[in-house]
Amino acid sequence: MNNTTEYIDAMPLTDIEKAALPESDIRAVQTALDGEHRQFTRDDDTPLGSVKARLAQAWPDSLAEGQLIKDDEGRDQLQAMPKATRSSMFPDPWRTNPVGRFWDRLRGRDVTPRYLSRLTKEEQASEQKWRTVGTIRRYILLLLTLAQTVVATWYMKTILPYQGWALINPADMVGQNFWVSFMQLLPYILQSGILLLFAVLFCWVSAGFWTALMGFLQLLMGRDKYSISASTVGDEPLNPEHRTALIMPICNEDVDRVFAGLRATWESVKATGNAEHFDVYILSDSYNPDICVAEQKAWMELIAEVQGEGQIFYRRRRRRVKRKSGNIDDFCRRWGNQYSYMVVLDADSVMSGDCLTGLVRLMEANPNAGIIQSSPKASGMDTLYARCQQFATRVYGPLFTAGLHFWQLGESHYWGHNAIIRVKPFIEHCALAPLPGEGSFAGSILSHDFVEAALMRRAGWGVWIAYDLPGSYEELPPNLLDELKRDRRWCHGNLMNFRLFLVKGMHPVHRAVFLTGVMSYLSAPLWFMFLALSTALQVVHALTEPQYFLQPRQLFPVWPQWRPELAIALFASTMVLLFLPKLLSIILIWCKGSKEYGGFCRVTVSLLLEVLFSVLLAPVRMLFHTVFVVSAFLGWEVVWNSPQRDDDSTPWSEAFMRHGSQLLLGLVWAAGMAWLDLRFLFWLAPIVFSLILSPFVSVISSRSTVGLRTKRWKLFLIPEEYSPPQVLVDTDKYLELNRNRTLDDGFMHAVFNPSFNALATAMATARHRASKVLEIARDRHVEQALNETPEKLNRDRRLVLLSDPVTMARLHYRVWSAPEKYSSWVGYYEGLKLNPLALKAK
Repeated sequence: MNNTTEYIDAMPLTDIEKAALPESDIRAVQTALDGEHRQFTRDDDTPLGSVKARLAQAWPDSLAEGQLIKDDEGRDQLQAMPKATRSSMFPDPWRTNPVGRFWDRLRGRDVTPRYLSRLTKEEQASEQKWRTVGTIRRYILLLLTLAQTVVATWYMKTILPYQGWALINPADMVGQNFWVSFMQLLPYILQSGILLLFAVLFCWVSAGFWTALMGFLQLLMGRDKYSISASTVGDEPLNPEHRTALIMPICNEDVDRVFAGLRATWESVKATGNAEHFDVYILSDSYNPDICVAEQKAWMELIAEVQGEGQIFYRRRRRRVKRKSGNIDDFCRRWGNQYSYMVVLDADSVMSGDCLTGLVRLMEANPNAGIIQSSPKASGMDTLYARCQQFATRVYGPLFTAGLHFWQLGESHYWGHNAIIRVKPFIEHCALAPLPGEGSFAGSILSHDFVEAALMRRAGWGVWIAYDLPGSYEELPPNLLDELKRDRRWCHGNLMNFRLFLVKGMHPVHRAVFLTGVMSYLSAPLWFMFLALSTALQVVHALTEPQYFLQPRQLFPVWPQWRPELAIALFASTMVLLFLPKLLSIILIWCKGSKEYGGFCRVTVSLLLEVLFSVLLAPVRMLFHTVFVVSAFLGWEVVWNSPQRDDDSTPWSEAFMRHGSQLLLGLVWAAGMAWLDLRFLFWLAPIVFSLILSPFVSVISSRSTVGLRTKRWKLFLIPEEYSPPQVLVDTDKYLELNRNRTLDDGFMHAVFNPSFNALATAMATARHRASKVLEIARDRHVEQALNETPEKLNRDRRLVLLSDPVTMARLHYRVWSAPEKYSSWVGYYEGLKLNPLALKAK
């Protein structure tokens, strides 16, 4: 390694510019690049003086006037964020114990919460009409759901085989043999459990049915008196006094995809002519050093390509407190008071300029709205699993979203992304305190979105769903196992949120939202228990002699009953509740036009295949969710370490590792029922055979080849594939561009490559003033790193080095000035390949 010559060759310079640099040693090169001719007491600090020149060589179009500033020690620092103007944002502690609150009131220690002073009488009057309508609608929903559940539960009680409930008298069993008493009671204990679980599950299904039905009627009629989207014409000029921040919290995401979607979104905003009303904030919590460097590079490229200087900002937090919600809170404290609104984006979010400006107009037209949630459409994935889920959410999703709006109106859901938020009340009321106590349901809130919506509504601000506003998009997990990883987090978060059910001041609708969040996952173990008890009842019925006489001196026996006509009727009605929403969805598409879904025949076939697919996956999800719920309650950590893979497909080894226990359970369950009673196996067949097939379905559905084949056949087709909107076309185009110039092994390139080292050094911030203790610590970090091989330098130590400009400069200087001494580093780096397109050459 001819260090000086190779160092100069590694810079993106013309031949003339390279020839002008001295080739004597690395220090001379750094000194020549330092336009300010600074004097450093240490040779390995000289790269700090050349940062500005090296940045200008690599990214000349990304540096705006004044963007490079001096830190307290005179080092060049890239100002990636605007000047902070801090706001106070602090949470009220949770009082989750109503008994404790009552006791404090008796002692005169009750504190008036901040949220009580929010609404004036005039503002309350302006909301009164829709609030009254919403209350009436929800009482109707409650009545319909409970009435259906009562009728169905009565039918279920009637068809159960053992009908001697009224004859059981515990007093008569005191003196008889325990085993005899137990065998008399066992069928009725099992039936009581079955009946209770059936009532809860049927009520859950019934609520979903009425939600979908009202959504269908809303969409079919095309008129919604209370739709928030109807409050604007759609072409009103934006108020220049109300600026909007697009904030994207990210953490170890696919950098190429993140910045492709962000670029497409920003260019769509510019196309509306309203870009001056928006700024973009990329808020990184990434802790993978390679990804951190790749994010910095992608940010510089994005600024250059969209002329986003002064409007697109990037920040990486060192202290990752409270995850995503903490990242958003940090933004609000530092820059929130500079904006009237903020739109929260996920890493896979894409939004059109018309959608974003539409959300701003809705905020301006509805001054009492605190959050307006768009309805994101899923698109952009190619695996069979993702395409099937995309189709399902695109076909069924509008019904449920419109139905939620019908029942909830301005007391609705917030899903944490693709939504606009009024910043001032969010700062005042939506800071999240940790949940008190110890254990798995204490500490920082995981699923923050439902809680923030509840706090916003508690303060008197409306939370709306703009279900009919187009232009909002997201992506779904590519395979079943990736979805289940996400579900594990959501399950724990929703169970934690239920602790807030009795918190003072929460609106009843948001208490119901907490309950439905729990039921989304608790329904899985309830369903599993229902199946287990039904199986146990069948075992008791088949293997034990019925107890015909339940009381002393009973004149007539109690015969086990079988009412097949009622059983079939109840089964049919349950299937109607489960599958009628799907049928209504396809009817709506037939009425509105099915061309964008592949035509009448293909959309119908796609629906039938999706139904089959959902039947196969439902028992699998049931068992996984049961494990997640039980683990959360017991405080167990579910470890899920997936092997590295080059694409989204699930390897056979991982599939059998994850689904092996389900396959075994399905085989044992099916064999046991076949031996016991083939008729009962017929009813259990959709469950047990889904479990047996689970590893095969998981692998096959994760394949992009299968998904693309269905796309060619126009199955599971969605409008975004038939006629892609421009913002999604641009996302795909920029994703391909970013893939071609992607940067792998970012940390090592930040150590060796002159351009990436300058970028990492300029974006690192020294948190402490110069001192002897700090210098000793820096030297220790550098020496310890260089005395080890790069393979042994773990992620946390790499991150410490990357976060300090001085350590990055010293690492850079030492590996280039003494390659023989640090041959393990040089040899490792020479084995890596720098994508030639990762850095533009002159």
